Amino acid sequence: MLKAHIRKRRREFTIDVSLELAKGGALGLFGTSGAGKSTVLACIAGLEEPEDGYVWLDETQYFPPALALHKRRVGLLTQDPGLFPHLRVRENVTFGIAKEKAQEPEQVQWIETLVERLRLGGIWNASAARISGGQARRVALARMLARKPELVLLDEPFAGLDRNLVRELIDDLVLWNQTLGFSMIAVDHQAEVLERLCPQQAMVIEAGRVVQQGAWSELYRAPATELLRSLLSPL
Repeated sequence: MLKAHIRKRRREFTIDVSLELAKGGALGLFGTSGAGKSTVLACIAGLEEPEDGYVWLDETQYFPPALALHKRRVGLLTQDPGLFPHLRVRENVTFGIAKEKAQEPEQVQWIETLVERLRLGGIWNASAARISGGQARRVALARMLARKPELVLLDEPFAGLDRNLVRELIDDLVLWNQTLGFSMIAVDHQAEVLERLCPQQAMVIEAGRVVQQGAWSELYRAPATELLRSLLSPL
């Protein structure tokens, strides 16, 4: 289970968010750009450090003090694939996996599953600098999942992608969330994307504070603020 309380000052406001997520659960963080959603993810991932609060994943304390990044069983996927352009696709996907671990039959089979499901076979030996943007997102997803993280954090990773590709990637993540049992927190400014990724649970953040939490049906039926009402209203 993930238990976190993130408190961090920003110029405009102070982020003060508490959340709990059961093992295998999926939570959608919804709100406008600049509301503090990405900062919450960054603090859980260890890219930023809260001024106050705590982060626990099961029995491991991530903060305080700040646990080293390589000891966190967390995978983070953002808009920027962050691939190493001088490496081949296969080297990017397996980056960070110890050589002895990479040769274990279970790990080999898992990599093969990722390659097949994400259609990476045709570019497996290609330079990461020579693949398309959509292909790079699929490679980044494979790299994140290759180490089988216990917590997956998604920070608008589908922005700017083709609708069909977005649909495929969401289906893959939902499938693996269910079969592998990792927990997942997703951030997006599109409610329909979050509802597909995290159908059971949503949390709405405005100016660093949680204004509503619960089922998507409740958010649509009785939005807690006028801003949320406008965000959920059809165009």
